[in-house]
Amino acid sequence: MLLTISGILINVSKKSIKEMRLYVKPPNGEVTVSAPLSLSNEAIELFVRSKISWIKKQIERFDKQPRQSKRKYVSGETLYVWGEPYYLQIEYGGRNSLVLSGDKAIFTVKKNTATVQREKFVREWYRKRLKEEIERLLPKWEKITGLKCNSWQIKYMTSRWGTCKPKARKICLNLQLAKKPPECLEYIILHELAHILEKYHNERFKSFVGKHMPKWKEIKSTLNDQTTA
Repeated sequence: MLLTISGILINVSKKSIKEMRLYVKPPNGEVTVSAPLSLSNEAIELFVRSKISWIKKQIERFDKQPRQSKRKYVSGETLYVWGEPYYLQIEYGGRNSLVLSGDKAIFTVKKNTATVQREKFVREWYRKRLKEEIERLLPKWEKITGLKCNSWQIKYMTSRWGTCKPKARKICLNLQLAKKPPECLEYIILHELAHILEKYHNERFKSFVGKHMPKWKEIKSTLNDQTTA
């Protein structure tokens, strides 16, 4: 179901959940609502209208954040690794490689390599580094929280930093976390592990996350900064 309130398009879906959930998602401020199956459309609309001021503030925040144009992976672009900017320098050679040196990311590629091929290589480069960090940090947070996941995977996502299937104890982490400061990865690992204990973003969930990471709100704000896109 689609609602339009104060000129804002809201995507509403009904699910087998206990409480209403409202999201304003990066990078463009997409507004979605998940509602219990038993809730009437009128009740859903009333709920959204009561939150419209907050929704507008979140959309405005995303609108003010700087955006990067579509990458072509050419010299002069900025590549972010663990929150740090590196200036991309393209060199030509027989074998693809990406090496960080000082404030530069030296990307060696074959001549006439298409943008899509360059992008694929960079994504796999990010995947390797993220995998190494997850393997180091996940056991740490499992020990801290007493919660253990059965499996995890890395996936390129555009609207979520992570997901969790509580019953299966399976978590998925966004490949793009490798661009963010290291504490952001730790926050998402904690966040998804917490869903094993509590499925919903309720007070119990927030209390658990806050207990183990008191500054999680500040870290979440850093995470949603679009300058590292």
